[in-house]
Amino acid sequence: MTDTASTPAPEQPARRARRTRSATESLLVITLGMEMLAVVFGTLAINGLGILPSSSVFIGGAVLLVLLVVAVRVARYRWGVWFGSALQVVLLLTGIIEVLAAVTAAVFVGFWIYGLVKGRQLDAATSASAASTDHTDQETS
Repeated sequence: MTDTASTPAPEQPARRARRTRSATESLLVITLGMEMLAVVFGTLAINGLGILPSSSVFIGGAVLLVLLVVAVRVARYRWGVWFGSALQVVLLLTGIIEVLAAVTAAVFVGFWIYGLVKGRQLDAATSASAASTDHTDQETS
């Protein structure tokens, strides 16, 4: 029988601190996540309508999903926000195939714009609050 109390536990590697997300990034990522669900269900609906061959519909839906996943990963960068904005235009263009797809995309464009505007306002307020806190801390020291 081995004595587990005398054997040293293997050292756990130190975890890196999680990167804090900006409010803008958080809101845009939430919007992109909801759009992924809309693309999945939209792909199934368009396939059910029989407008296009099934292979074209599913390949197009898969490409849109991959682009949305990439947009989620790069949303933290300024160019990633532009990439996501361009993707909103692409999703609006699905209205060429089915009008209700464009209506759904327009709702998500509204969410996207709200996320950009309100997220930047929240980020500015957070920065101002942090700056005033730092300034107050320096005065008391």
